[in-house]
Amino acid sequence: MKLKHTINPVLLHLINFMIFVYSFITYIPWYLLSGSRQTIAKSKQIKAKPVTNKSGSPYRSVNSLHCLASVLYPGCDTLDKVFKYAKTKFKDKKLLGTREVLKEEDEIQPSGKVFKKVILGKYTWLSYDDVFIKATNFGNGLAVLGQQPKTNIAIFCETRAEWMITAQACFMYNYQLVTLYATLGGPAIVHGLKESEVTTIITSKELMQTKLKEIVSQVPLLRHIITVDGKPSTWSEFPKGVIVHTMASVQAMGAKADNVSKQHVRPVPSDIAVIMYTSGSTGLPKGVMISHCNLIAGITGMAERIPHLGEKDVYIGYLPLAHVLELSAELVCVSHGCRIGYSSPQTLADQSSKIKKGSKGDVTMLRPTLMASVPEIMDRIYKNVMNKVNEMTSFQRNLFILAYNYKMEQISKGCSTPLCDSLIFRKVRMLLGGKIRILLCGGAPLSAATQRFMNICFCCPVGQGYGLTESAGAGTITEVWDYTTGRVGAPLVCCEIKLMNWEEGGYYNTDKPYPRGEILIGGQNVTMGYYKNEERTKKDFTVDENGQRWLHTGDIGEFHADGCLKIIDRKKDLVKLQAGEYVSLGKVEAALKSLSLVDNICAYASSFQSYVIAFLVPNQKELTELARKKGFKGTWEEICTSPEIEKEVLKILTEAAFSAHLEKFEIPIKIRLSPDPWTPETGLVTDAFKLKRRELTSYYQVDIDRMYGKTK
Repeated sequence: MKLKHTINPVLLHLINFMIFVYSFITYIPWYLLSGSRQTIAKSKQIKAKPVTNKSGSPYRSVNSLHCLASVLYPGCDTLDKVFKYAKTKFKDKKLLGTREVLKEEDEIQPSGKVFKKVILGKYTWLSYDDVFIKATNFGNGLAVLGQQPKTNIAIFCETRAEWMITAQACFMYNYQLVTLYATLGGPAIVHGLKESEVTTIITSKELMQTKLKEIVSQVPLLRHIITVDGKPSTWSEFPKGVIVHTMASVQAMGAKADNVSKQHVRPVPSDIAVIMYTSGSTGLPKGVMISHCNLIAGITGMAERIPHLGEKDVYIGYLPLAHVLELSAELVCVSHGCRIGYSSPQTLADQSSKIKKGSKGDVTMLRPTLMASVPEIMDRIYKNVMNKVNEMTSFQRNLFILAYNYKMEQISKGCSTPLCDSLIFRKVRMLLGGKIRILLCGGAPLSAATQRFMNICFCCPVGQGYGLTESAGAGTITEVWDYTTGRVGAPLVCCEIKLMNWEEGGYYNTDKPYPRGEILIGGQNVTMGYYKNEERTKKDFTVDENGQRWLHTGDIGEFHADGCLKIIDRKKDLVKLQAGEYVSLGKVEAALKSLSLVDNICAYASSFQSYVIAFLVPNQKELTELARKKGFKGTWEEICTSPEIEKEVLKILTEAAFSAHLEKFEIPIKIRLSPDPWTPETGLVTDAFKLKRRELTSYYQVDIDRMYGKTK
């Protein structure tokens, strides 16, 4: 994983000697004063243990061996009580921040496309008390409109302060919040709205005009649409019987004295808080029923893994709040007095697509200390920085590589590198504001190369988390002093994890040196099942003889000696080839995705065929340079469809596959290069950028037939 340099061997020996002298001189004061003795000791500690000595026994965190944690604060067993506790404790502290839009303008690109650019001002803040009042008024206003306790109400909206205000209102008034991704396609939106039988939906003006307008006639029970950001410009196109309100007008209704005096039914721990429709890597989205006690148990486990969490922390919220990772992360922050500044992937950094050149992105203005991400975003940062490193002068590049490799060695020993951090990596760190102290990645596996790069260049722990919507987002999180890569950490204090034999894949919990098998998560964070889908609920959830509820994840893991979990396979990704060999598609993709030439890749195999194929989104800069070297001239589309370029890319993939120790039958034999990126908007990946294999297979069916030599 070290980077390669081009330094003269004699000069390299001299530099290494100077580094040795520096390390020797600074080691003793660093060791005595930095507190790193405790950090090194903690990193070597056992983090989780089996409950019994029997094979297949559940593993628990060493901090919850005798009793799983389920409540964040004594007596706060529902989400409305947690928020009321936080409001009382942090009353006048800042909570939710939004940047004001100073100017919007259209920018014409050389290709003729028009991109909307914005210039944003400072963050304006709502205090805990402000949010509590707004949520109370909104919940009361919804009651005036006829919303009843324990009935469904939908939110179809981008991540923003009004989303969290709506959620807190629903938690207070015991409305069941149905969440839908803003990037879902029309059929998926209609499915969620019709299945949940909502009469009211909360949305934004843009989503109402671009998505809801087209499908609202297909939702016959819909009566109220509430826009969070003012009155839309057109009203006439909506069916009769559907009334459009603004959030402000509903809050004004709720603020009236005669309405405020009405009593409302408060939730109990077992009541449904959220029906979360997954973005769905296969088929139509499923609605996961998450109770108040499920979410509280989950955020209790997560909070325990973030040292010194509190009022000094600033979290940047930009992932979809309809995703359990973002919702859980923000609820953790709300309950601990942190500030949450809102952003979006299009305005996150100074170089983001909607930020006007010369103006500041959200991380630069907010300077967050905490951030959650998904592997796709981290991979992009990694590749962008490495591209810039490759463009440096020889001296600059070699200096960066020396510092990188030196810090990698120091991290492996549990040591810090303040000089490298301040002189070499400061500029890279400023890409995320310069103050990040913990970066958490979830949603999909993060490559070891990207994780180590983020550790080194952003000068902070990069933790991996593992959890599902069905486990309220909770499962495992790596501890901040654990600098190993490729693992997802030990079970959280709110749950236990066991491995179940999977004979077809050849994984057994008696395997040596590490027990392996399908991951089952048990605990109070395990959700109630799927909305109106008892058959699937019975398949994925079981209850044991002790009354413990278990989620069958479909993921394959192995436990290491210190109790940390590593995800090694997925049942759905395993395909048996014609000759009988089993291929893990996820394993193939993980081995090849770290290439700078590859932005995204999907491996495919048919049980009726003897080899693997792949479709991939190439990195435009890298592939264009490869085409130039090979003397190929043409447009981007022509480069991607060129058989000659396909062959060259396949050679590079094959070399990388052998280096990653893939078996010969696992290496793709044929490929298809896609000129268009896969985004949630295209419907080919989820909002967490997981591959939607069914949709990708359908989209590339003609190419699959071609690569397998099928003729019509």
